Amino acid sequence: MFLALRMAKTSWLEKEKRKTATVAKYAALRAELKAKGDYIGLSQLPRNASPVRLSRRCLASGRKRAYISRFKLSRIAFRELASNGYIPGVTKSSW
Repeated sequence: MFLALRMAKTSWLEKEKRKTATVAKYAALRAELKAKGDYIGLSQLPRNASPVRLSRRCLASGRKRAYISRFKLSRIAFRELASNGYIPGVTKSSW
């Protein structure tokens, strides 16, 4: 049985899209200001221009915490999919 998809709210997804667009828009300017060491100029950019404000979420469940970036899943979704054999190359270890 495959894990049911329960993603985050639509409003949250739209907000993340806007943040991603803002980060892309100001990426070159941020790099230029950082290279110059102009931290006052950096502070005058919009808050969402910083890539740190983007959030990573599980593709299966939308969970924000305990995110495994290699698989783009939360620990709970990863464990369920790995136990059912849906993730190739991942086996449960025993010793």
